[in-house]
Amino acid sequence: MSDNPEIGASVDAGGITTNYHDQGSGAPVVLIHGSGPGVTAWANWRLCIPELARKYRVLAPDILGFGYTERPDGTNYDMPTWLEHIVGFLDAMDLSEVDLVGNSFGGALSLALTIRHPERVRRVVLMGAAGTQFELTPGLDQAWGYTPSLENMRALLDSFAFNRDLVTDELAQLRYQASIRPGIQEAYSAMFPAPRQRWIKALASDDDDIRGIEKPTLIIHGREDRILPVSSSLRLHELIAPSELHVFGQCGHWTQIEHNARFNMLVTDFFAR
Repeated sequence: MSDNPEIGASVDAGGITTNYHDQGSGAPVVLIHGSGPGVTAWANWRLCIPELARKYRVLAPDILGFGYTERPDGTNYDMPTWLEHIVGFLDAMDLSEVDLVGNSFGGALSLALTIRHPERVRRVVLMGAAGTQFELTPGLDQAWGYTPSLENMRALLDSFAFNRDLVTDELAQLRYQASIRPGIQEAYSAMFPAPRQRWIKALASDDDDIRGIEKPTLIIHGREDRILPVSSSLRLHELIAPSELHVFGQCGHWTQIEHNARFNMLVTDFFAR
């Protein structure tokens, strides 16, 4: 067993050897992480997995192109590829229907999965989610345009959090080291090259398709988010009839970290209905 908590179990998900975490028992909840440089499922969800696992079986995969999941040469990183990987993971784990939690980029994937494979989704939580059309923010441009250095990582993490006390030198060093693992930057730089407004469009679902979602949806956003504008979640709330919206004040892009206890309570209660 590895001493690295980011490395969990592995499974063949549609031909991709996929690193994932699996804790708890009960109804399955799948957590889909964001797209920050050096991100893994564990880094994104480490404060949520143990708490949600008190009531649910929580599964958190490293999405293709990220973390410790295999990155085959020649992979075309786009929505169809990512959705195929997620469906392959659900199939590999024999999960016919799940509750979803998607963060940022993972929110866009969760939204698209709910639209295209509604039979696989019972309820969905979209947290600081992409998936709508909005103007590229300086923060997102900075994240997607990241080039590896400790200084760049520190500056980027500062833009993610409202509470700068969360951005320690140790965290910046850990995330920087994660971003320079072999093959990571090569895959990351291939995903969202400049000009980057086009990738917001590529991740966005059609308004009419979003409007057609009939699954109960919980939308969560930080009011001071500098990566994904809170207006994107307001738009999702307008479009999705069976949705509710919770906006946290004094919160950036890290709702699940900055307001961890309240976030876990909201999600747990939502899935228990």
